[in-house]
Amino acid sequence: MLDKRQFYINGQWVDPIAPNDLEVINPSNEEVCAIISLGSSADTDLAIESANKALPSWSKTSKEERLKLIEKLYEIYKARWNDMTESISLEMGAPYDWANEEQSKSGANHIKNFIKTLKKFEFESTFDEESDNHIVYEPIGVCALITPWNWPINQITLKVIPALAAGCTMVLKPSEIAPLSGMVFAEMVHEAGFPAGVFNLVNGNGEGVGTQLSGHPKIDMVSFTGSTRAGKLITKNSADTIKRVTLELGGKGGNIVFADSDPDAIKRGVKHVMGNSGQSCNHPTRMLVEKSIYERAVKEAIEQAQNTKVDIASKKGNHIGPVVSKVQYDKIQNLIHTGIKEGANLVAGGPDRPDDLEKGYFVKPTIFSDVNNDMTIAREEIFGPVLSIIPFETEEEAIAITNDTDYGLTNYVQTQDKEKAKRVARQLKSGGVEVNGKGVSGGTPFGGFRQSGNGREGGKWGLEEYLEVKAITDWK
Repeated sequence: MLDKRQFYINGQWVDPIAPNDLEVINPSNEEVCAIISLGSSADTDLAIESANKALPSWSKTSKEERLKLIEKLYEIYKARWNDMTESISLEMGAPYDWANEEQSKSGANHIKNFIKTLKKFEFESTFDEESDNHIVYEPIGVCALITPWNWPINQITLKVIPALAAGCTMVLKPSEIAPLSGMVFAEMVHEAGFPAGVFNLVNGNGEGVGTQLSGHPKIDMVSFTGSTRAGKLITKNSADTIKRVTLELGGKGGNIVFADSDPDAIKRGVKHVMGNSGQSCNHPTRMLVEKSIYERAVKEAIEQAQNTKVDIASKKGNHIGPVVSKVQYDKIQNLIHTGIKEGANLVAGGPDRPDDLEKGYFVKPTIFSDVNNDMTIAREEIFGPVLSIIPFETEEEAIAITNDTDYGLTNYVQTQDKEKAKRVARQLKSGGVEVNGKGVSGGTPFGGFRQSGNGREGGKWGLEEYLEVKAITDWK
């Protein structure tokens, strides 16, 4: 069992001011794998004060100085890739190969892409040739970065790296459910040699450290990834200090599969939902299928679900692992039962664990057909390996159903008609639309409409979130 009770504050690992131990549970076997501490308001204040003291000097460093340190961090990350993989696999139950090839890789890719972005970014520019105005981008200040358990290092690097690149200082609060990868990352930051106080880490839960950070008068910005419910609370708590709040929240993506889609569209869509054990906010969890191919689509979806293996995280291979916690497991089970009760047709998977797994938070890959968009399973974010299949007749109906949601993170379109794909994508109310299984490029902006959040992460858009814009006259 790992002892990870310390916090990283002002360039060193320190004991919590008051003991407040929390057990980290391995979701594959429900056993304790580590002990961390939950921070108090005194711990949080200490980290914020450290970040504030470091801000004046760090904010004045040159782009070249910051770039050199981030490049060094990238090399350290690559050298400790296996440590990151093992931490993520242990803390959140990601199968080892998935943790290695998807989770750890995502962190490396974000660091690499922000290095490219920073090299190209101009922090000062002339407004235009006829004006004497000068435009300056300045760091917003001290940032509270609150990250989730489902893609831990992905979200840490999407926040920490642009904040560092912008010249901000920060306090990171990783998810207390999956905190180990964040602590490995803090070790990397320390090894890279960032000045004391620039980066700080305090573990804690949302009610404690999260609330303290979002309402603190010496925090200039909050960047949060997590549930829509928590995003609303953070927004309200931040309001009194008028700080910038960027949110990447839930999703209920629609995947429109037209009759002229490619032969792999259905199986690809199911596989996408099942990946990461269904624990991704941008998954296409509502599959809308044109009626002329509906019967075939359901059969293909069942086959793909039945071929999706479920097993413990430590095993290598192409399978999905458990969901992260008992709370998450119970929520998913309740929603599966709700789907059955409301009349959806359960065609694969269903309640309870797979028969060969007696312990762990394992969920059967589950498919519901004949779902309508008013059912609970079509409206609530399940966050597990559960897919709802909905029939449609016309293009207009498919667009209307897809947009009939509180969310708007990522939607999907499957058709070999290029013009139709463009026409439909323009009408979908979401921050991203992926067509025919083609994922977004590195550095592409990621974020949502409506209750999926505000702001963007990735590339120059992600960097600009951590900058204020100043206009200065009489510059020439």
